[in-house]
Amino acid sequence: MEIIRTYSQAIPSVRFIGKKYGDSDRVNGGFGAKWGEAFGSGLFDKIEAAAKEHDIFEDSGAYIGLMRCKEGEPFEYWIGEFTSADTEVPPEMEYVDFPASNWGIGWVYGNDASGEIYGHEPEVAQKLGEAGYRIKNDEFGACWSFERYQCPRYTSPDEKGNVILDIGFLIE
Repeated sequence: MEIIRTYSQAIPSVRFIGKKYGDSDRVNGGFGAKWGEAFGSGLFDKIEAAAKEHDIFEDSGAYIGLMRCKEGEPFEYWIGEFTSADTEVPPEMEYVDFPASNWGIGWVYGNDASGEIYGHEPEVAQKLGEAGYRIKNDEFGACWSFERYQCPRYTSPDEKGNVILDIGFLIE
């Protein structure tokens, strides 16, 4: 595993739509089973059908694993997509609205099949800090981050069998 790029990305006001999970929903320590359920239930098709706009910022069409952490509160893991801020939420889904903001992005390069690209939020946060970016909490004191499964970076392995998983943090 290697972090091969860090940068800041300005994102307009968006609505994240998806399904929310917690630690009790983990299977074998992760949320892979929930991703399987998301694909099986047509979650992304429903979000995309509701979205008024699909190209709202670079890489906005990617599937997202959104995470909310705040000491003293339950961890949240969401599966879904960023949409335009005025998108109607499909039945049985939830949403989070984000104002226009900056996100620090790190590209984690490695082998997906071995799982080596997952769980590197601390390393990405460190690299972002070294690059001069400051991770910030929202107005309620929560830290937001995401895994972005961007095509083709994540879906098309290179000649070594490696892919790139984007990890992002809300930054100042």
